[in-house]
Amino acid sequence: MPVPIDHVNFQKIDLYYIHRGRTVKTLTGVIKEYKAYLRDIKKASKNTYTSYVRDIVQYEAFLLSQGEGEIMINNVTLVEKYLKTLRDNGKAPSTVLRSSAALKSFYKYLVSSGKAEKVNTKFRTDCRRENKLPEILTNEEVTLLLSQPDECDPKGYRDRAMLEIMYATGIKVSEVVGLDITDVSFELGFIRCSGRTIPIYPVAQEVLKRYITRSRNALVSNPEEKALFVNLMGERISRQGLWKIIKHYTALANIEKEITPHTLRHSFAVHLLENGADLRSLQEILGYADISSTQVYADIIKSRMSDAYSKYHP
Repeated sequence: MPVPIDHVNFQKIDLYYIHRGRTVKTLTGVIKEYKAYLRDIKKASKNTYTSYVRDIVQYEAFLLSQGEGEIMINNVTLVEKYLKTLRDNGKAPSTVLRSSAALKSFYKYLVSSGKAEKVNTKFRTDCRRENKLPEILTNEEVTLLLSQPDECDPKGYRDRAMLEIMYATGIKVSEVVGLDITDVSFELGFIRCSGRTIPIYPVAQEVLKRYITRSRNALVSNPEEKALFVNLMGERISRQGLWKIIKHYTALANIEKEITPHTLRHSFAVHLLENGADLRSLQEILGYADISSTQVYADIIKSRMSDAYSKYHP
């Protein structure tokens, strides 16, 4: 009798999962190769890597629980049955859509690596993306937020540099804390992040230079430390630590909007589009695999225009 998907519990994100109370190895070693592809070729972020691998392993567990075929076989009917099972089990539309994207990525990898000749990735999800648009800071609010750290001590220099780099590049919090000192090139005016080369504007370069020359050496406890941004113990700063810093300065600036770790990233993207950038360039800077992921920022601009029209047109 097929085991419902809710009865398949995952132990960890690797090649094993728990099925009917016992540890089961995945049906094919190709998932191990796909993990290396995401990490080394696609340079996927940690969150994308973890989520996509989990989605693929979970789909394979679904096939096993239903007594169905090998994951290597691109069967649209089975994929859509799996996505329907997720919906029926109350998974959020965003989760179902991400699972669909993960499976599309996996099957496209099979073609690019020569493991399959042709695949169909037009999976029907019967889900729409949630219409809640992310909170965006105005230009004035960004300026106010970035001006909060007081560059009078090592912590102030560091905090100002972190906030400035986040807004200058649109990189994620996890990518900020993952930066190494060698990822910065002042000569060429860019940083390297998750396989991408991202330019940084002159003001951000100057702020970052001040942090490195006046603050970082005073903070690091080990001269061999590679991390660009370190905590007061001299070690690589954590995501939680950076998130607390953002909340602290948001409160100091009296910004009442609901700020999340992604707010500066979203604000960067919208402001870039408002100033003439195209979606394809934005996609490359943000590191999205699919250009459709940037569409939400275009939608925000359309919503702003509509609101302005309704408010000010006589």
